[in-house]
Amino acid sequence: MLRRYVEQILSLYNYIDGLMITDKNGYIEYYATYRPDIINMKEKDLLGKHLLEIYPELSEETSSIFRVLKTGKPIFNEEQTLVSYDGQRLKVVNTTMPIIENGQIIGAIDVSRYMDPSYERQNIVLSLKGTKAIKNLYTVDDIITNAPAMETLKERIPMVAITDSSVLIYGETGTGKELVAQSIHTSSSRKSKKFISQNCAAIPANLLEGILFGTIKGSYTGSENKPGLFEIAHGGTLFLDEINSMEIGIQSKILRAIEEKQITRIGGYEPIRTDIKIISAVNENPLKSVRDGNLREDLFYRLSVVQINVPPLRERVNDILFLTSHFIEQYNKQMNKKILGIDKEVEEIFYKYTWPGNVRELKNIIEGAFNVSSSRFIQKKDIAEYLFKSYDNEILSRGDVMYSQGEDFPKGGISLDKETAAYEKRLIRSAIERSGTLVQAADLLRITKQSLYYKMMKHDITVNNKKNR
Repeated sequence: MLRRYVEQILSLYNYIDGLMITDKNGYIEYYATYRPDIINMKEKDLLGKHLLEIYPELSEETSSIFRVLKTGKPIFNEEQTLVSYDGQRLKVVNTTMPIIENGQIIGAIDVSRYMDPSYERQNIVLSLKGTKAIKNLYTVDDIITNAPAMETLKERIPMVAITDSSVLIYGETGTGKELVAQSIHTSSSRKSKKFISQNCAAIPANLLEGILFGTIKGSYTGSENKPGLFEIAHGGTLFLDEINSMEIGIQSKILRAIEEKQITRIGGYEPIRTDIKIISAVNENPLKSVRDGNLREDLFYRLSVVQINVPPLRERVNDILFLTSHFIEQYNKQMNKKILGIDKEVEEIFYKYTWPGNVRELKNIIEGAFNVSSSRFIQKKDIAEYLFKSYDNEILSRGDVMYSQGEDFPKGGISLDKETAAYEKRLIRSAIERSGTLVQAADLLRITKQSLYYKMMKHDITVNNKKNR
């Protein structure tokens, strides 16, 4: 039976989501999935069936298993999209190897990592135990910013990285918490070891414990001898994202594992020592998470020895155009285009928008615009409509002010653009006259100094004897 190779494979690989063994003709002799929350197929339904019966959209030319059976050469870390007989679609990274006895190919083993949309993982590879850390992690230099608060954050990263103290990162969705976490790892003495990332919100509670701490064969139906992420990250860094979404019962076990620096696999009795730096992240104020009962108070204190706050994009106005230029340069290279920038109208919309999705949203907006833009500058028609609807409504409300106090519209109507511009110009002049400096005028208008400069040039407004111009 080819299933005797299962233990050998499980002992070789750091972390896998699925395992399949076929004979030399492509008939399935063994199947296991360690992520039943993602894929619903079971071994009893597959045993004895042909691979192409299970995945009818595959062929002997596209299937990694059949190519390996034909050539005898292994295939490493190949991305595939599999569609099962019941219509379930799954993106996977597969490593497929031949089983050879007495010089003859008698079957193939296929190990998989899943790339499900609810659990995004970067640089997914199937890595052997004892191999070096995955390359291409982010470094401090990858944090692109022109904002003072982010520059201060970048300065802190190397200082935080040289210790083994736990780090808690607080930031809204899309601010770049994993970018910061990876930068801490690559700035540390652990950079040659593994960086393991786990989104705690993406895994059901009944599976998360096994993923974190590992399992012993026979501890529950279908369980195998499998290391958890605490073991896999030994010597390196473990990043637990959205830890405030983790079930409270598991939080207590996390706390004990951190304090005792050891874990016990589910179903096991022997403690396993761990040497890891813990970095965690929350997407809401951690004190609010504690008050709401989503984060244990004792775990919060243990995780937040060092706390790093990543400010939202709306508080980093200097970064809006800076990052826009960076993403335009990036997508020019990727899509072989020559877009020079955004026009003034889009710039104004970007400054007014609150960016609830933060840097990730801005990047997606630029990428979307690249797909439809036909000019050298990204225009309003190229960006998502929701982005400027709130801005247009604000402009309309300003226009209403001028004719809402019993004043009739002229018979021929008005030019909304001209009236709005004139009203904006009067407000800017009034703010400047009431202020001692342009910085104060910008504060009075609740805009940035940079935005005020742009509006002054737009309306040809000049001032004399204003300090801090």
